[in-house]
Amino acid sequence: MTIDVKRIVAKYMESTVVIPNYNGMKYMEDCLEALYKGTKIPEVIVVDNGSSDESIKLVKENYPQAKIICFDRNEGFSAAVNAGIKAAVTEFVILLNNDTKVEPHFVEALEKAIRKNGDAFSVSAKMLSMKEPDLIDSAGDLYCALGWAFSLGKGKEKSRYGKAAEIFSSCAGAAIYKREAFEKIGYFDENHFAYLEDIDIGYRAKLSGLRNYFAPEAVVYHAGSGSSGSRYNEFKVKLSSRNSIYLIYKNMPLLQVLFNLPLLAPGFLVKFMFFIKKGMGKSYLLGLAEGFKLSFSKTGRRNKVRFETKNWQSYVKIQLELWINIFRRAKG
Repeated sequence: MTIDVKRIVAKYMESTVVIPNYNGMKYMEDCLEALYKGTKIPEVIVVDNGSSDESIKLVKENYPQAKIICFDRNEGFSAAVNAGIKAAVTEFVILLNNDTKVEPHFVEALEKAIRKNGDAFSVSAKMLSMKEPDLIDSAGDLYCALGWAFSLGKGKEKSRYGKAAEIFSSCAGAAIYKREAFEKIGYFDENHFAYLEDIDIGYRAKLSGLRNYFAPEAVVYHAGSGSSGSRYNEFKVKLSSRNSIYLIYKNMPLLQVLFNLPLLAPGFLVKFMFFIKKGMGKSYLLGLAEGFKLSFSKTGRRNKVRFETKNWQSYVKIQLELWINIFRRAKG
C-alpha cells in the first residue's frame, strides 16, 4: 500500500512554513525550536541558498521532520521562497525569516486572520525587535508616491500597533499567504533577488483586487539583517535602489509614472543625499542605473504588469493610498 504523504499533509495541516536560509547557523536552532513548540505545528520547508556553514546539517540532525530543499548557490530570497511555495500542498503558506523567534500562537493567529478576511492575499505578523522586544520592527509595509517603501511602526512602542488593519503589503519576513493566489498573480519576482520583492507582490495583489492585512496577535521577534549583515551596506543599498526603479516600471502604467514624477523625483533625490552622508552615494546611483537597465531588458519587459481597464478602480485606490502614505511616513 502506497501512502500519499502530500494528501495527508493537505488534509491535516492548513499551513506550510517556508524558511529561506543562507548561512543561518546562528539563528536556525532558535527559529525552529520556537516553531515546533507552538500551539499549532505546521509543515516546515527549509530552503537553503547554498550555505557554507553547518545550518542545514543542524536541521537534518535535530529536526528530521522538516523538509529541506537545497540550491547549489545563493539564488536569492525570491527564488528560495518560490521553491518552498511550489513544494507546499497546504491551503496557506507562511514565509518566515531564519533570524526570527515566534510566539506560541503565531501560526494559528495568522490562519485565523487570513480566514477572517475573504479578500486577503496576505496577512503580516507583528514583528518586534529581538534586541529591544518592546519596540516594533514591522507592523506591515507601506509604499508611497515618493517611491519609498517603509516598515510601519519601526522603532515605535509595540502598544501603538495593537489593532488589525489593512496595509499596502506584508513583510515577507513573517507573513501568511493564500497559496492558490500565486497562480493568479504570479510568484515572487526572481529579478528582485532580494529587497522590495514583498512590496512588488503585494502591489500586484492589490492591482488584481486582493488585499493585505496586519494581524497584531501573531507575534514574532526579529534579529534583522541576519543574512546581509547590517541595516545599511553596499550590497543592500545598490540592490534596493535597483529594485525601487524596477518596482515602479513594473507596476505603474506610463501615464501614472508621469503623473507621479513630481513626487518621485524629489523622493529619489532625498534618498541620494541620505546615502551620500552614509558614504554610499555611488552605490545608490549605480543601483538606479541597473534598475533602468533591468526594467528595459527582455526579462524586465516580460514581467511588466499590463494595464487592464477592468482594474481601473484598483489603480485609483492605490494612487490615493500612495498619497496618504506620504503623510503616514512623515508621521512615523
